[in-house]
Amino acid sequence: MVAPFKPDQCDAINRLVCYFTLPLFNLDFTAHTNPFKWNYKFLAADAISKVIIVSALALWARCSSKGSYCWSITSFSLSTLTNSLVVGVPLLGAMYGRTGVDLVVQFSVIQAIVWLTVLLFVLEFRQSRTDFPSAINCGANTQVVKDPSQVVHSDLENSDEKDLEEKSMNDGAEDNISRPSLWSLMKVVGMKLLANPNSYSCIIGIIWAFFACRFHFELPSIVDGSILIMSKAGTGTAMHVHGFTREANSVWTKADHSWDDIEVCSGPAAMAIASVLVGLHGDVLRVAIIQAALPQSITSFIYAKEYRLHADVLSTAVIFGMMASLPILIAYYAILETFHSL
Repeated sequence: MVAPFKPDQCDAINRLVCYFTLPLFNLDFTAHTNPFKWNYKFLAADAISKVIIVSALALWARCSSKGSYCWSITSFSLSTLTNSLVVGVPLLGAMYGRTGVDLVVQFSVIQAIVWLTVLLFVLEFRQSRTDFPSAINCGANTQVVKDPSQVVHSDLENSDEKDLEEKSMNDGAEDNISRPSLWSLMKVVGMKLLANPNSYSCIIGIIWAFFACRFHFELPSIVDGSILIMSKAGTGTAMHVHGFTREANSVWTKADHSWDDIEVCSGPAAMAIASVLVGLHGDVLRVAIIQAALPQSITSFIYAKEYRLHADVLSTAVIFGMMASLPILIAYYAILETFHSL
């Protein structure tokens, strides 16, 4: 029997996906799109729906006793980030033909360029805000404590007294540390984003797409083929992380299934409101609503695991979403098809 992967091995695979195969996956499908044929009203509706959800989450985090910044990030992922390429392209292609495929690809490109970058930014901001006081504390300790052996020696007589004194000293140090300024945090986050290939792979891809479509350029076949090979490994290795992490194995009993209502209802509802506001109708309106109900993005789980933020919840959303998406999306399709006046 094959032994299961160890946690450090799973983390290594996740980092490979996050920083190598995923950027190439985003670069591949972004570079082959045609931005001159996009439906910008459809993309505007998507942006408005995101603003509606972000506003609702900000209000919830500020006014509700159960609201929090961390859960707002996770709820944003659950409500807005969908697995549009793996599930959406074949399913909406079967429902609405070439129109459905084109719209889903456009949505995928904007999701990768804008919304996943926004998610990456807030995750980096959260991590930097958490790590910043620790870095200051370490620096302060190296400057103040000249002979650590003397400090330790004075507390060896009683272990209980030592623990209390250390706790008191740490609390006092934390009180003396001022919170980092917004500018300091932004500089740290900016440097981390510049070092992360996910933040600019889609931008490079869309710039290439503009020039390639305008001047009829083509990548050399060996370069295009190499990127394609590595990009196809992205989805497979991402699902591999699902199957061989301890979080994914224990998620069935620990995770809260309230994500189901968030993912299935809030996204399509916000998209329906936004579509009406911008004047979408016909098949474009139907595609907009159905693509908002697609299962959870695998990329959001990869980011959540890398940044240690509710990876179990997003893993459950991906797994159950894959299994439950077909009947739910068919139900949306049947309901929308009954309203021929839309």
